[in-house]
Amino acid sequence: MSTAGFNSQNGTGTGQTYANGPSQNPVAPQQLPGVGYGMAHQPTYNPMQAKAPPPPAHPGLYPSGPYQPVTPVCSYQPGPPHTSYPAASGQSLLTRPLMGGPPSRTPPQSASPGPRVPAAHATPPPPAVSSSGYYTNPQHPMAPAWQYNAAPQPMGPPATISTPPRGPVAGHVNPASSSTGPPPSTAYSPAPPPPPHVSHNVTQPPGPGMSRSPQHGYTQPGTAPPPMTPMAPHAYQPNRAPYGPPPTGPPPPTMKPAPLPIGLPMATNATPPPPRADGTVAGNGPPAAPSGYNHVDNQTGVPPPQPGTPGLHLGHYPSLPPGYQNTGYQNASAPHNATSPMHPAMQHATQPYTQAPPPYQQPHGGPGPAQLSPSLAAMSLQSTTPEALRVVNLLQERNLLPPTPIPAPTPCLQQDLQKINCHPEVFRSTLTSIPQTQSLLNKAKMPLGLLLHPFKDLSQLPVVTSSTIVRCRSCRTYINPFVSFLDQRRWKCNLCFRVNDVPEEFMYNPVSRSYGEPHKRPEVQNATIEFIAPSEYMLRPPQPAVYLFILDVSHNAVETGYLTVFCQSLLDNINALPGDSRTKVGFITFDSTIHFYNLQEGLSQPQMLIVSDIEDIFLPTPDSLLVNLNECKELVQDLLKSLPTLFEKTMETQSALGSALQAAYKLLLPTGGRMSIFQTQLPNLGVGTLQSREDPNQRAAAKDVQHLSPATDFYKKLALDCSGQQVAVDLFLLSSQYCDLASLGCISRYSAGSVYYYPSYHHQHTPAQVECFQKDLKRYLTRKIGFEAVMRIRCTKGLSIHTFHGNFFVRSTDLLSLPNVNPDAGFAVQMSIEENLDDMQVVSFQAALLYTSSKGERRIRVHTLCLPVVNSLSDIFAGADVQAITGLLACMAVDRSATASLSDARDAMTNAAIDSLTSYRQSVLTIQQPGLLAPACLRLFPLFILALLKQKAFRTGTSTRLDDRLFAMCQLKYQPLVYAMLMIHPALYRVDDLSDEGALNISERTVPQPRVLQLSVEKLSREAAFLMDAGTVMYLWIGRNCHPNFLTQVLGVPSYATVPDNLYLLPELDTPESQRTRAFVGWLRDQRPFFPSLQVIRDESQLKPTFMQNMIEDRTESALSYYEFLLHLQQQISK
Repeated sequence: MSTAGFNSQNGTGTGQTYANGPSQNPVAPQQLPGVGYGMAHQPTYNPMQAKAPPPPAHPGLYPSGPYQPVTPVCSYQPGPPHTSYPAASGQSLLTRPLMGGPPSRTPPQSASPGPRVPAAHATPPPPAVSSSGYYTNPQHPMAPAWQYNAAPQPMGPPATISTPPRGPVAGHVNPASSSTGPPPSTAYSPAPPPPPHVSHNVTQPPGPGMSRSPQHGYTQPGTAPPPMTPMAPHAYQPNRAPYGPPPTGPPPPTMKPAPLPIGLPMATNATPPPPRADGTVAGNGPPAAPSGYNHVDNQTGVPPPQPGTPGLHLGHYPSLPPGYQNTGYQNASAPHNATSPMHPAMQHATQPYTQAPPPYQQPHGGPGPAQLSPSLAAMSLQSTTPEALRVVNLLQERNLLPPTPIPAPTPCLQQDLQKINCHPEVFRSTLTSIPQTQSLLNKAKMPLGLLLHPFKDLSQLPVVTSSTIVRCRSCRTYINPFVSFLDQRRWKCNLCFRVNDVPEEFMYNPVSRSYGEPHKRPEVQNATIEFIAPSEYMLRPPQPAVYLFILDVSHNAVETGYLTVFCQSLLDNINALPGDSRTKVGFITFDSTIHFYNLQEGLSQPQMLIVSDIEDIFLPTPDSLLVNLNECKELVQDLLKSLPTLFEKTMETQSALGSALQAAYKLLLPTGGRMSIFQTQLPNLGVGTLQSREDPNQRAAAKDVQHLSPATDFYKKLALDCSGQQVAVDLFLLSSQYCDLASLGCISRYSAGSVYYYPSYHHQHTPAQVECFQKDLKRYLTRKIGFEAVMRIRCTKGLSIHTFHGNFFVRSTDLLSLPNVNPDAGFAVQMSIEENLDDMQVVSFQAALLYTSSKGERRIRVHTLCLPVVNSLSDIFAGADVQAITGLLACMAVDRSATASLSDARDAMTNAAIDSLTSYRQSVLTIQQPGLLAPACLRLFPLFILALLKQKAFRTGTSTRLDDRLFAMCQLKYQPLVYAMLMIHPALYRVDDLSDEGALNISERTVPQPRVLQLSVEKLSREAAFLMDAGTVMYLWIGRNCHPNFLTQVLGVPSYATVPDNLYLLPELDTPESQRTRAFVGWLRDQRPFFPSLQVIRDESQLKPTFMQNMIEDRTESALSYYEFLLHLQQQISK
């Protein structure tokens, strides 16, 4: 298949192959046509005419005023076939945009060039479909919702490109962030002492003494993909009235759920409401008085609002029904894991795979079967419903948030398979039970996708050195634990089912030193493994580690003081840079001119070379600007010591960033490597100049947010050129002013780089930002790195991948180009089912990452995941991974915000919750009951969706700087799931009463383990102190009447009034309270690769509103409370 189709999609139209970087493996067998191993056959989708046009734009997050129900419209009916051409004038386009984000990532239906959709502008025009409203208006089409698992149609190039780049433009690519994980669990168990052929290397942070085995070569596996055939139209089509969020006022009485009568027979697959701690059953008795936030905000004595009261204080739920009480989470008494040193968001994920989810337990003191009514007692004794499908009435069970982190669901596999399955921190699916057919998946209305953390730091990683890497001759899958051996000499591929011969060398097991047991080789015993690649896996010698630093030295940059911090940090860590004897470094500084530095060996001091012709940039001395670090280390150190003073009196205010990037690209052209940019303002001179597009008066606007797309394609085109030459670009943005991250971020997004953002950075005014920058920089400089990498994701025949999320360039349908790969980057993919999986019991997914280590070795890291195939909706719901679904929806919503509008993305997220719970109610529940019902595995789904709607990336009606919003979107796209979830739903702990009960003992340190609290001001107390972990930042909130013991023993101040406003460090006091608090905060920080800053907050602090905005369950001026959101969902589902 020619590449013309891809190039036309990406805007080049040349039909040329991608010539830069690794090419096809000349010795690898040709891939046979028709073998399905993850090719994205593009299904068609049907545009539907709007049945009920949506309402005018809403003034806030949700429309105010009386609730106006929408007439229900029959949904998900097939429509007319769709073509790839725009609709005729006056004809309605898609009424409910697809969930896939920018459609250009989708492979074309034909390999041959054909008519193309006109190129989009850099700033796309307003979409033809407006869906920001919620109520009927005949002048607007209807609101959107996700269409799951259908590949989006090719829509032409993402941006107008005046000159063809070196290769095809990335089709569907998005921003990301950095992070690493903690030590993996016992899943990566050490193998027996390896003989010479197999080395089980313990991966450790790069630094002195880090060694790698020699390695060779590299090729791009696989050949041209087979022709693609379109799928039949899916049954799941958008064709209903918009759901839309609810009104902002208290719900009318008609929306209140009626409590279940005592003794009323319930559905046979449901369990009774959980009893409260006092022994009464939820729903039987008077409501408890809401605790509210009066005691925190000095509103003591004000009575709580009564049912029906229109005015609500922050934190109150409107008119709580009798059953909706503070019952406490059912597993509150479960003991903490006393041995795992993991972060709370990871503890359960690192348990042995054979552990099932904890069973649902009644709290102590609750009624036994003899105390219940006869029908409930019979059901409690006879029910065999699995815990994941336990029916939960969200309107009656309030405290659903577990006190400990949520474990990843365990796939229903045979124990021997599950024991060796890939770890969920590395490879995770949104559905741990794969539907047999696409129609069954459409009926479940949940997204199918994978979340990966492929280069994660692992403490136990089996490394195999072998001259023969065993792969399927047809689909090129690496042999893995889920293949089947027909006999000692033949094995069947678990992806394409071809029978392959076992090579003679593979018959010998170097671990046991035995012959004739290929099924006991390490490759067949470990779902995650790394190979030292032989010479056929390269076409050129592995590139050296090359680091080029591009530094803004304008007046604005010097004022921030970042240059001193950078130079000192690099001096401190220069010996820990990953690399070998070939490592090279270089430096470029810029303001209105470009400054190069001659560091050639033999010079007595560095020489500055200034190029003032920024329109036609050139390299003054190409051979002496990138130098060997070992040979010229003294000159490099001299330069770093002199740079901060060299520009301290500069008055240059201009920034020629575009020209500096062009110069850096030319410098790295022969070798490839990593470019690190430090920028403090908008580029305002030469190529790549940007203008301020932010209106500060519109930061809190309730309507759609503008300028989420790039203003120019300069940075994207340069990034694609860099990607073609194996150059990745990392961006450090330190600025108090608008810098157009939407445009600048493209340089990292399309070159597999990372973005770091420090708003309002100043070396004196924001000491917390300085500390954060120092810690991040140290991690950045010393972490492991892979060069000239490619990653391919394969899946069992019948499944296909159609959309990727992360920072990369899509080289072909399933091959991602990663000039650099780092252990802090996450990726996500969306999938569809192209062929029925009727005859399969399990399916498999394999991610193979081919990279060059900093020591010059060519390595292949392979992860394989196995999941069962099911044919019932109840089994699909039982295997739903609510955190993975939330993470994938966040990625999709970021795409939707850029390609359509922010309101489209918000509506689609709300509809995702409505759709899945509607499907559950209609297709899984056999006996209908009142209330908002969800399976236990999805009980937190509405809460997480509400958290996304209130997240900085998607919120409206709250003042949010444009760059802050875009950086939050970047993080959601490329953070691994475990860190992204903390940014979506922070963890809240009470820390003024930490004790050693249930504490962990780590390195002779005692780490307390307080329980996780709900994000509501009801949980706060003026007499206590609380720590909120929001992922990238931590807040320590001090109550006005906090116990003096905590203030003196932990903060070192005599009273509340003396707590400093800008306190960001916990003093090291020799008290048990101080040691416990610092141990807990340090332990949380140690479990992630980036450094979260700490902000101490009092009631009078300027940061208090920021802290309160993370109280997701409470109502704000522009957003609903959790309970109001549940009522809205119930109202939409019951239509």
